[in-house]
Amino acid sequence: MCGTPTIQSVQIMSALFIEHFDMRQAAGGAARIDLGGVHFSMAAPGPFPVTITPHMLVLVRCPETHTGLAALEVRFMRGDEQVARNVQPLSVEPGKFGYNLVQAELTFDEPTTIEAHCRVDQGDAVVIPLTMSPPADDPEAAEEPAGAGGWTGTPAAQSG
Repeated sequence: MCGTPTIQSVQIMSALFIEHFDMRQAAGGAARIDLGGVHFSMAAPGPFPVTITPHMLVLVRCPETHTGLAALEVRFMRGDEQVARNVQPLSVEPGKFGYNLVQAELTFDEPTTIEAHCRVDQGDAVVIPLTMSPPADDPEAAEEPAGAGGWTGTPAAQSG
C-alpha cells in the first residue's frame, strides 16, 4: 500500500536545551516560536563539581485521530546511570502542536556528557546530549549557564 503512514500517537518533533523562547503569531494566525541560546555544550561555571538546572523545550505534535492526552518522560542519563527524571502530562489539541518545558538539577563532577532521553507514552526515545567542558580560562569569556538566570519564556496556548 502506498501513501503517507498514519501517525497514531503524540510525536516529539524537537527537543532542545535553550536559554529563552518567545511565542508570537505570524500573518494568518500561524504560530512562530523564537528560540534563543540553543546549546548542547557549555563551559563549567566554576571548578568541579558544578550543579546546573538547564531548560529543555520539547515540541510535540498530536494527530487528529488522537485524544491529545499523553505522558512525557525525560530520563537524564550519564552512561547507564539515571541521574534525574522528569515525567509530565501532555495535553495537546488533536491536529495541533504543543510544547512542554522540562528542568532537572544536574551535577557534573568532571567534564562529561549527560543525555536527555525524551519519550511519549513509553515510545521510542529522542536523545539530546548536554556536554560540560572544563571551566573557561577567562571567567568573563564564559557564558552564563542555562538555569543560572536569564530564563525567559512565556508559556502560551498551543497553536497550529
